[in-house]
Amino acid sequence: MPVGGPTGGLVLRGAVRGQRRRVVSASLLGMTHQACEALVPVVIGAAIDTAVATGSTPALLRWLLVLGVLFLVLSTCYRTSARIAEGAGEHAAHRLRLELGARVLDPRGGADAHRLPGALTSIATNDARRVGSVATVLPYGCAAIAALVVSAVALLRISVPLGLLVLLGIPPLLWLGHRISRPLERRSEAEQESAAHASGVAADLVSGLRVLKGMGAESAAVARYRTTSQDSLAAALRAARSRAGHEGALLALTGVFIAVIGITGAYLAMRGSISVGDLVAAVGLAQFLLGPFQLLAYSNAEFAQARASARRIAEVLASPAAVDGGDRAPAGTAAGHVRLRDVRLGSLRGVDLDLPAGSLTGVVTRDPAVAHDLLLALAREADPAGGRVELDGVPLTELDPDRLRRSVLVAPHDADLFESSLLENVRAGAADTGAEAVGAALTASTADEVARLLPDGADTVLAERGRSLSGGQRQRVALARALAADRPVLVLHDPTTAVDTVTESRIAARLRDVRQGRTTVLITTSPALLAVTDRVVVLDGGTVTADGAHTALVAGDEAYRAAVLG
Repeated sequence: MPVGGPTGGLVLRGAVRGQRRRVVSASLLGMTHQACEALVPVVIGAAIDTAVATGSTPALLRWLLVLGVLFLVLSTCYRTSARIAEGAGEHAAHRLRLELGARVLDPRGGADAHRLPGALTSIATNDARRVGSVATVLPYGCAAIAALVVSAVALLRISVPLGLLVLLGIPPLLWLGHRISRPLERRSEAEQESAAHASGVAADLVSGLRVLKGMGAESAAVARYRTTSQDSLAAALRAARSRAGHEGALLALTGVFIAVIGITGAYLAMRGSISVGDLVAAVGLAQFLLGPFQLLAYSNAEFAQARASARRIAEVLASPAAVDGGDRAPAGTAAGHVRLRDVRLGSLRGVDLDLPAGSLTGVVTRDPAVAHDLLLALAREADPAGGRVELDGVPLTELDPDRLRRSVLVAPHDADLFESSLLENVRAGAADTGAEAVGAALTASTADEVARLLPDGADTVLAERGRSLSGGQRQRVALARALAADRPVLVLHDPTTAVDTVTESRIAARLRDVRQGRTTVLITTSPALLAVTDRVVVLDGGTVTADGAHTALVAGDEAYRAAVLG
């Protein structure tokens, strides 16, 4: 999504435009409901003047029939309008969630920059719901305005001064309501920001709970979350106070306005300018006006909160992509020849590296930042500031990121598992791979042994992120998933750090066989894995400092020996 993407206003308009038919239908029905409700006191006033005052039973029965029809119409319209309006809001929120999901999952990345996963979740749920509610609230607002217009017309027919009082008084009230909503909008945005941050911190702490317990850092983690939660609570209370003040102020203004209408009507009746029935109708309309004004106050508050949420959604949708999108695809089935030419990215300082097609290469570095930046470059999650990375002679910057990743798979060290069966986790990246290849991946990673220990074998459903497995078991299942994808180029980062040495040796031997003829890169310091590679490249200080066979480097390079065997 380019930097000049949607704004908050565009997000709001898009939410309504996408549900135009539902919003129009709900608005028309709501306006009909409010118009019928406004006519109820008018009909009662007419019944008093033409039936009660004259003692005419037929006239009274006719007006009662009219009242019955009015109540039937207004109740039917209300139920139907509410159902359509609520549906419009849910559909609008769903559409926003799909847009946010598509942006977050865009192969070009960038949406998650400087945002915790929990914060993105909050935006896709709470903020999307608030913006979607605009499609629900808009029909209510239209219905309230229709009620005010019908009431004003009815009062004009009863008395011109009363009608003019309503017509001239409504615009200033609406303007004041808009001005009063400004603080609520600001505080609502701050509330959502704090809530999203608290959600992100909570998700971050839960995902690292085992690590925190192992380090004995639970108290520090609890203190961190307590501070974040208290900030979120304070922001929520400020927003709640602002909303209470907003609604209270509007109700006070409305009460004064209605009182003025009632007093004016009573004065006109005392002077004989209007009849008793007209006075009853005027007082009834004045009391009825409280409902539309409350609807407007509610709508105004919802719009204020929706505007704040819309800006947050717009920021995600307009996030600049991490990489510029190419439009080429690897020619046919990629051979898998990867070449880095003077690559400069983060900690990488002019890396030149040739990875022939079908080779098994080890990469050793003591600096985690170097390994991280190398993974970013190979996965094309970031484009080099200088130099270039090529696949079969084509720069990665010219390739479509999605199509590229169908040829190049980078499996990070901290790959998460899904809350599904072990077998479904392994098949997640192997939609076009047969059962035989999946079985080979399970065997090569020794994940088949993990399956045999589970109650339902490979069909056992794993807990979220695979927490029902040990660290070594999770690594073996994640490795099986990467192998089952069967990409022409596979990059593995420390795939066996939590696996015992015996199992690691078996994985190393099987890994070479299962990846025979395809390019594989192992970024690791594991002697067992490096021993089965064709060659090992050493990165130190962000540049290539050594290149050779594992045994030769162990024998002749003291720094390498310290990094691998130390």
